[in-house]
Amino acid sequence: MKIEVKWSILPIKKYPDHAARWDALVCARPGTPFLESIFLKPLLNVFGSGDECLCLLEDGGHLHAAAIMQRDGKAGWQTFQPSQLPLGAWITDGRVDLTSASRSLLRELPGLNLVLGVSQIDPSLQIRPDDNALLRTQDYIATAWVDIDSSFEAYWDARGKNLKQNTRKQRNKLQGESIEPRIECITSPELVADAIADYGKLESAGWKGADGTAVALENAQGRFYRTMLENFSAKGRARIYRYWFDEKVVAMDLCIHDDTVLVILKTAYDESYKSVSPSTLMRQDQFQHLFTEKKFQRIEFFGKVMEWHTRWASQSRTIYHATAYRWAWLKALHARRAAVQAVHASIAPAES
Repeated sequence: MKIEVKWSILPIKKYPDHAARWDALVCARPGTPFLESIFLKPLLNVFGSGDECLCLLEDGGHLHAAAIMQRDGKAGWQTFQPSQLPLGAWITDGRVDLTSASRSLLRELPGLNLVLGVSQIDPSLQIRPDDNALLRTQDYIATAWVDIDSSFEAYWDARGKNLKQNTRKQRNKLQGESIEPRIECITSPELVADAIADYGKLESAGWKGADGTAVALENAQGRFYRTMLENFSAKGRARIYRYWFDEKVVAMDLCIHDDTVLVILKTAYDESYKSVSPSTLMRQDQFQHLFTEKKFQRIEFFGKVMEWHTRWASQSRTIYHATAYRWAWLKALHARRAAVQAVHASIAPAES
């Protein structure tokens, strides 16, 4: 007897009941600790609407894929994707075809649905399908990573001349000013709140403070990061790097990990020390420890490749979006509109 593979659609309040099965799916494919329930539960509590759906693709009780979906307009659905989540809330066992899975989910979700978006997909976890009459994929960002597969000395020797010269000059400058740099790695739950407060001070003093997006203990971002990092540190899986110049915190990284991959979620530094690049010096000390420790196989940035990333990493891959359509003519219409918008965007405004 053939067992049907079918989506079950549940209200998001049922997520805790299925968190263990969700986590088993995530942990079977290492590298995305931020897709685990100890990350997603506080994320949903702080940034969710409560109207999201938990979607489970299973046969005979075996879970093949799972997603958290939210409404996108009146006729569409989109993976849950607040800015704090590096990838969309979509996981599979690695054997699920994205085209058929997204198309079948589009039909099962409540309402008259025309489109379904699966955002920020990692091609190392979900093979990017070819576009077809009912599915369109789009590049999102290139993201970089560092393999820990050698000694730190070999890794550092392979870095560019400018990075090595600049870090040497910056350390000499600090030494000349009798400033002692040191790195601290916070892993205890009881120290997370103070660390988030320090991180918030760094962000608030810079451009994020000016535009109102800085982390602070009392705002939504601060509440999320504190709870999430306390969750991970309680399991021995959070690392908050704090970099000091004497008794002053000048740079920080917020990181989580599974057994094989460390993910750098957020970075901040004191912009008043920009001339000596405290985040660069912190990263050098941090990487030296990680390469010496050899606990992890990889360091992931999961952010858009910037110029500074290329100094530390020589590899990147393209994160992508996918959109499934109910009808082929609708996809064709969207494609034409996108092409027109691209042409308009490429035309510079005339000078007055």
